[in-house]
Amino acid sequence: MIDHRSAGSASLRLARIGVLGAAALLLGAVSSFEALFAPKAELWPRWIAHDEAATATIDHSVWNRLLAAHVRTGADGINRVDYRPEKAALDGYIASLAATPISRYSRAEQRAFWVNLYNALTVQLVAARFPVASIRDIDISPGLFAVGPWGKKLVTVEGEAVSLDDIEHRILRPIWRDSRLHYAVNCASLGCPNLQRQAFTAANTEALLDAAARAYVNSPRGVSFDGARLVVSSLYVWYAEDFGGNDATVIAHLRHYGEPALAARLAGATKIDGDRYDWALNGVESR
Repeated sequence: MIDHRSAGSASLRLARIGVLGAAALLLGAVSSFEALFAPKAELWPRWIAHDEAATATIDHSVWNRLLAAHVRTGADGINRVDYRPEKAALDGYIASLAATPISRYSRAEQRAFWVNLYNALTVQLVAARFPVASIRDIDISPGLFAVGPWGKKLVTVEGEAVSLDDIEHRILRPIWRDSRLHYAVNCASLGCPNLQRQAFTAANTEALLDAAARAYVNSPRGVSFDGARLVVSSLYVWYAEDFGGNDATVIAHLRHYGEPALAARLAGATKIDGDRYDWALNGVESR
């Protein structure tokens, strides 16, 4: 970071401001470029099947216990994960989900199922390679230009090989069309909405989604002001279509979940001036 107090002349200060401005423009350009390649919500018709008359429930108690034991909330409100969980328990839980005939369940059970499976697979991926600086360093996705693990088929459900991208962009987003799902699936990064300290269930999903949305929007990861400039999480740029498709609808979403002081300040905002995202791993520090 440049310390303008140590600059010896006005010209040097202006030069440094110019560098900072160029850097800001470059970051904005990078974010806009990434937005072009953000996966679209494209339905995988295979997963439309469900049974609203079904009363069976899925047992997520093992995952609930693992989350309570291995996820800790820091003073900054960010949930950090101890990526040294009980491997046998985690593997067994994922295997139990993979063996579930999920097409026979209700939509509410299915939504919790896919969110928990996504998050459990993410923890499993990182734990198998821990320590790692960022999930993006787990470069196992197929394709020459692919980054990270999201495109890799990780588990088989009802005979279909499924990746994290499949779960998020071909199942959750297109079936439920609920922007709050972005606060539910966790990408193991500090910039991401928190991995919850309890499992999602058909009974608690609505409450957890609302609580997660409020927590993220009211944290600097979600929304901040740089002077008069509104800076938001890159999630709102990458997936703007899920939040209405433009700055005005994104801001309306943020105001809806913002605490009174933030909502009042957002009332005067007409555009998003910048975005950011921290891909550093959300792991607990070594003990």
